[in-house]
Amino acid sequence: MAKVQAHRTLAILLRLLAAAATLVAAIVMATSRETTSFFGLTLDAKFQYTPSLKFFVIANAIASAYSLLVLFIPSTSSLSRLVIATDVIIAMLLTGAVAAAGAMAELGKNGNSHSGWLPICGQIPNFCDHVKGSLISAFVGAAVYLLILLHTIYTLTCPLCP
Repeated sequence: MAKVQAHRTLAILLRLLAAAATLVAAIVMATSRETTSFFGLTLDAKFQYTPSLKFFVIANAIASAYSLLVLFIPSTSSLSRLVIATDVIIAMLLTGAVAAAGAMAELGKNGNSHSGWLPICGQIPNFCDHVKGSLISAFVGAAVYLLILLHTIYTLTCPLCP
């Protein structure tokens, strides 16, 4: 019985950590904004201007809300099997969101000489710092979801272990 309680406690802690990391990622990205003048032109940077950053915020908000909602589902419920499948979907959603936002961050930092896109992080460093911090937090959230999946698989196969 103590082993079951330890597994449940670890699962709750992992879900709270995942919820916190993804919530921080969504908030930091959603509050990232900077305006600067460059050669007489006003440059306004917001996450809303890029579809992949919008996807990033929405995916992290969904993952955070889901992590908190799952805490209220009893482990003995028939819904617990559905939670496992949904955990996989959320982990994939977060992975895609981090990849999409990471690609935009790379483009903003280094530009693309083949397309003629110049790097912009030199002109809007605060915005780029917010994006970087948000990406780090979201990556932690995605890594915690991987740990949640591994813990769940171990917990389900534990009765089969000698």
